[in-house]
Amino acid sequence: MSQRKIRVLIVDDSALVRSLLAEIVAAEHDMEVVGVARDPVIARTLVRELNPDVITLDVEMPRMNGLEFLERLMRLRPTPVVMISSVTQSGADATLRALELGAVDFVAKPKLGIAEGVSRTAAEIAGKIRAAARSRLRAPRAEAPARPPLASLGAAAGAASSEKLICIGASTGGTEAVREMLEIFPADCPATLVTLHMPPEFTRRFAARLDGLCRIGVREAQDGERVLPGHAYIAPGGRHLALKLSGRAYAVSLSDDPPVNRHRPSVDVLFGSAAQLAGADALGVLLTGMGKDGAHGLLRMREAGAWTIAQDEATSVVFGMPREAIEMGAARQVLPIGAIAPALFERLAKPGLVRA
Repeated sequence: MSQRKIRVLIVDDSALVRSLLAEIVAAEHDMEVVGVARDPVIARTLVRELNPDVITLDVEMPRMNGLEFLERLMRLRPTPVVMISSVTQSGADATLRALELGAVDFVAKPKLGIAEGVSRTAAEIAGKIRAAARSRLRAPRAEAPARPPLASLGAAAGAASSEKLICIGASTGGTEAVREMLEIFPADCPATLVTLHMPPEFTRRFAARLDGLCRIGVREAQDGERVLPGHAYIAPGGRHLALKLSGRAYAVSLSDDPPVNRHRPSVDVLFGSAAQLAGADALGVLLTGMGKDGAHGLLRMREAGAWTIAQDEATSVVFGMPREAIEMGAARQVLPIGAIAPALFERLAKPGLVRA
């Protein structure tokens, strides 16, 4: 018996984009286009009639904004959604809002007319549709209860934490997972470095959005800058983020080296540098994501004495990266997303435990 194909509904006001997306989906052996719609009003009817497994959704469309449609969809008929986004500032902001509303992932709009570019985009789109079909939908941010901030580390533990580093890696579903963690970090947290698989404009806007939500300062990392307590540094899209030493202090190292695990930035690059330079003074966290990036790096961190945590299956949107790490013994703890930040700061409040 042949395996049931992933049923995809394409929603976009551009006939060219609809045609390209339909061609990409039809070329995959395990998925099929069950419908196309030029606006959300038509899509609303097709969702009821066709019951798709995954929807690809544009933001700017006539008659109903894509975000408005997404909000209603997640409230009335939750369905995995992959956003098809422009890489402009407004497109990035809208996409981040879509992820807050419950979209699983996003891709930049295909570069039409450039065969090589379309081919690369096709593989990315197909992979993200496949991951979305297997994903676990989470409650939109507006429906999640607000969580109180974690307590300050205090003078003694705070002084010790100035020598510590927190390194976080994530992919699919990671923007909301990272936000959920950083939003409750106390102002005296250790320097925190974050690698997500996102394009350049999106990482800049994501950092700016978090900076307005968190008690700590959040920014897109800049090459050569010192990493300081009370701050989080987001890897710029398209560049690897690693640690380096500047005198006796840690600093940011950005590079255009080739992709690792098909990604730039790569979580393995960040974790590997933390293992080499920080050792037991680092704490590593691998969150939701497709693939295996970060698993080997987390193992290197654990072997170097770091405390390591992987997100559990029940709260991961896609349990790919954490599962790989767990299976190879890289994680000292496996926790739901809501318990990870408290676990980190419980260890930091008792410095001797970090090296346990």
